[in-house]
Amino acid sequence: MRAAVWSDLPDRQSDLSTQGFSLIGFMSTLTVLGVIGLLMIRVGPSVIEYWAIEKAVKAASAVSATPSDMRAAYDRLASVAYIEAVQGKDLQIEGSGDAMKISFAYEKRIPLSGPASLVIAYRGTAADDGDAADEPAK
Repeated sequence: MRAAVWSDLPDRQSDLSTQGFSLIGFMSTLTVLGVIGLLMIRVGPSVIEYWAIEKAVKAASAVSATPSDMRAAYDRLASVAYIEAVQGKDLQIEGSGDAMKISFAYEKRIPLSGPASLVIAYRGTAADDGDAADEPAK
């Protein structure tokens, strides 16, 4: 009987290196998912506030006939919804009555880490007839 030599054993190194998820790959994936999750947590409240501003502008335009009434109605709705980014005086109102077009624009600076921050430019418009045309920031 002959003793087993390393050269007689099957080559399992090539099989082992192609199976599974390596520790480095796993840690890299966790890091990327962590950064994306952090951004979502930081940006989420800002997006929710933007949606609240849009909703308040549409509601205020539905019950107002003049620009001053529109601003007052928006300020009341904004105080109830805890909206701080845009006030009634910041709204740009064109026309009056049925042809009123309301638009707003603002920037939100979100601190990330140390001196790094994310700046998002929000814009939106609403016509008095209830249609809204959202424009992405450029």
